[in-house]
Amino acid sequence: MGELWISRRRLLFTAGAGAIGMAVLGSCSTSSSPPAPAESPETPVPAAGGAVAGDWRRVDRTIVAAYILVRGKEAAIVDLGTIGSESAIEEGLKAAGASWASVKHIVLTHMHQDHVGGLPEIAPLVKANLYCGMGDLYSIASPKELKPVADGDEVFGLQIIETPGHTNGHISVFEPSTGILVAGDALRTSNGLEGSDPPNTESETRANASVRKLAAMDIKAILPGHGEPLTAGASKALKALAAGLPA
Repeated sequence: MGELWISRRRLLFTAGAGAIGMAVLGSCSTSSSPPAPAESPETPVPAAGGAVAGDWRRVDRTIVAAYILVRGKEAAIVDLGTIGSESAIEEGLKAAGASWASVKHIVLTHMHQDHVGGLPEIAPLVKANLYCGMGDLYSIASPKELKPVADGDEVFGLQIIETPGHTNGHISVFEPSTGILVAGDALRTSNGLEGSDPPNTESETRANASVRKLAAMDIKAILPGHGEPLTAGASKALKALAAGLPA
């Protein structure tokens, strides 16, 4: 696995040795609190590297990933990975020239433990607003207040897109200035571009509608919870996926 860098000037994927760390698991559960094994303390963390303010950084914990965006002295994080993700996310922040003190916004795409497992240990470390979709609000155990967001809301210059189906309150995060979509589990790329994993989807009908909704947007890159980022031909692949779904 490696680190993904995406800026307004370039799309760049840099391979690196070892596992990286933060918010996207390879398997989910529809339960509000499915069991999630803690990561071993020996799990490798990302190697530090040069960072550009305003770029996205991907932190990969083998079967799940999370994403960090740094702008100036502030940072936002989308998803918090599994239990035990604290050190990996911290290393990702450091590599981006940031720290826990920089984190002002945390967006949780949905309630599954591979995306919110790190919340109990990370929330006390930051003075940040915590956001999630209204439909998942009461299914996420949080030591701090969670603020529900809806379609079209803005967080840190990022647009909230309601993409229900995987869970009732699933949301995705879109950066209009770059066309970058952080898709949570609404999209996955483990075997080419696909929608929500059917066995872990609350409503396939709504999940398919969410894919069609995303396909109508001007999306240039897809950062999924599971699988590698899609940084070339994303719009074409997304439209093809939507066209092949049942009405």
